[in-house]
Amino acid sequence: MPDLSERLRILRKEKGLTQQEVGDTLGKSLRAYQYYESGTRRPEYPQLLALADFFDVSLDYLTGRSATRERMP
Repeated sequence: MPDLSERLRILRKEKGLTQQEVGDTLGKSLRAYQYYESGTRRPEYPQLLALADFFDVSLDYLTGRSATRERMP
């Protein structure tokens, strides 16, 4: 199952966005977001929540703990 960095890359590409665009949305630099996608660094909890909200997926899906994208109400 893909891990966080792979999921971020897949979700970003599905939306047709650049790393810069996602970084800007999070208020992070391009390099900071590139670290997330490369797996060099992991986002802190507030950024994980923001990423899950932005991509409209569950935290479990985003972090590779589940294959189900849908968030629970």
